[in-house]
Amino acid sequence: MRYPTTIQNLIECFNHLPGIGEKTAERLALATLSFDEETLSVFAKSLKDVKTKVKRCTRCNNYAEEELCEICKDKGRDSKILCVVENPKNIMLFEKLETFHGYYHVIDGLISPLDGINPEDIHIPQLIDRIKKEKIEEVILALKPSVEGETTSLYISKLLSKTNVLVSKIAHGVPLGAEMDYVDSLTLELALENRKKLSESD
Repeated sequence: MRYPTTIQNLIECFNHLPGIGEKTAERLALATLSFDEETLSVFAKSLKDVKTKVKRCTRCNNYAEEELCEICKDKGRDSKILCVVENPKNIMLFEKLETFHGYYHVIDGLISPLDGINPEDIHIPQLIDRIKKEKIEEVILALKPSVEGETTSLYISKLLSKTNVLVSKIAHGVPLGAEMDYVDSLTLELALENRKKLSESD
């Protein structure tokens, strides 16, 4: 026996979300039946707005609803330090620590020749242009500690090797191969504080 088509369709929609199995999708769909009209309207509008209003910041490639994201519009941050991350979600991890006060740049991926991802396929050219244009003094590479992350870090470091830009990377308190999303806040904070020049040996 199946649920009515409307409920079944909603279950299938929730099932598309990462980490959501069929049973969880079923619970979520049935939970919406108890929403009052106002909550349901906000829920539906938010889903639509995510697709129609959210875009990428023209400066750092973070999520934004305007030309610039909230971080890039904050003139109180240190304009000489740039933290390079793989995706916008990583920015939120560092912002929750409230210890980093520079700006960010999202490269949207990591170099992986085996997967057909080359430097020109991610936002490395835009990163280098921004570093030169904004006269950045230090670049912190906060990329996933994996083969792809190390390859990307070394590539960016090589591009900046003939400049006066200090290139550092977060310390290896972050376990090799770990997903940044699952690193606890204390480990991430210590890794950021104990960052080292990329030219130093690990």
